[in-house]
Amino acid sequence: MSRAQRQMNLNVFLMNAGHHEAAWRRPDTEPHHITDIKYFQRLAQTAENAKFDSLFLADGLAVSPNIKHGAFIGLEPFTLLSALAAVTERIGLIGTVSTTYNEPFHVARKFASLDHISKGRAGWNIVTSGSEFEAHNFNRDTHLEHGKRYARAREFLQVATSLWDSWEDDAIVIDRESGTFADSRKVRPIHHTGDTFKVRGPLNVPRPPQGYPVLVQAGSSEDGKEFAAQYAEAIFTAQQTLADGQQFYSDVKSRLVKYGRDPDQLKILPGICPIIGDTESEAKEKEQEINELTVPAYGLQQLSNMLGVELYTYPLDGPLPELPDIDKINGNKSRFQLVADLAKREQLTIRQLIHKLAGARGHRVFAGTALQVADQLEEWFTLGAGDGFNVMPPYLPGGLEEFAQQVVPELQRRGLFRTEYSGSTLREHYGLRRPVNSFTAAAVLDG
Repeated sequence: MSRAQRQMNLNVFLMNAGHHEAAWRRPDTEPHHITDIKYFQRLAQTAENAKFDSLFLADGLAVSPNIKHGAFIGLEPFTLLSALAAVTERIGLIGTVSTTYNEPFHVARKFASLDHISKGRAGWNIVTSGSEFEAHNFNRDTHLEHGKRYARAREFLQVATSLWDSWEDDAIVIDRESGTFADSRKVRPIHHTGDTFKVRGPLNVPRPPQGYPVLVQAGSSEDGKEFAAQYAEAIFTAQQTLADGQQFYSDVKSRLVKYGRDPDQLKILPGICPIIGDTESEAKEKEQEINELTVPAYGLQQLSNMLGVELYTYPLDGPLPELPDIDKINGNKSRFQLVADLAKREQLTIRQLIHKLAGARGHRVFAGTALQVADQLEEWFTLGAGDGFNVMPPYLPGGLEEFAQQVVPELQRRGLFRTEYSGSTLREHYGLRRPVNSFTAAAVLDG
């Protein structure tokens, strides 16, 4: 397919009242509804009506110590996505689940269930967890070291995919006359014994409609990029400049070759937080107004966590202090580097950096008209910085409605985005192949 014929993939990242840390303070948002299923169902239906490929829910396993000023809590993803599956028909449903603080059998069973419930629309955003606070909720005093988290993730995914493959697609027979429900020769234990996990199997849910849920990853460190190149089918990434986006895109796609993978089978989706106005000046005013609603204490907490330095004693209108070496960061290494580079490149004070990060925690924020937003997306898409975008509305529901009603029609007019769904599964939306069952494939080779 030629570049002119390509169409971008669009995922919407739903974050409670919106991605901006002060979104909940705007009078047109609904922070009192962030545990109301009908609120999320309306958002999901808005995104599906606009023909988004998928929606995505983040998840964390701890409450921020600065809960006083932040609305980033929420419902558990499997429960919420199952409820959204009931009121939608086509849009993909991607949930975040940590490989550090879960067991593979539980996760494989839940995603198989969600894929069946949604008729093939499930996706798994695989994270290793980046917060020390999460460790304290799971019998640990400290967070598992970064490299060990990725080693665990690799084995975790190996177990999960083996469990999905433990049922062949045609294992269920339902022969009433003979009394045969399933062909037991096509339901296999996996007998996995590794460094971290020992799992017999088989799974107690038949193979998912998609084979596996779409495997999504969001880490951009060296470990993260290598993990993505080996396993991921979509990446949510934070890139601040076109050049950075192009470099990341080229780097990750080039790594797929050594794993025998087709670069088209990995979709790279940079994050974009669009603040849309009827005019550019109106959009800039909206950005300034919402930034002025930020609480410095909250921003300092977020920034301190990202950079591994307590910033509370430093002047807000002064520069960052000397930062630790990246090797000493045991949280999100790629986000640390992005923020450090941003502050240095633009010579930002701590206050300015807080405002820069308030909209999307390091993802790109762009304020402009719908046409200007579409121009930006087209430029990044056509110049090799992404296969599509992870759209992060700064406030909800208005930010999603503005994008759906103003930007999407412009992308469709340019031939860059679908006007109707052509498939029914998330794999079909993303142009991804259905994985072959590893056990049957091995049997064919042995034969």
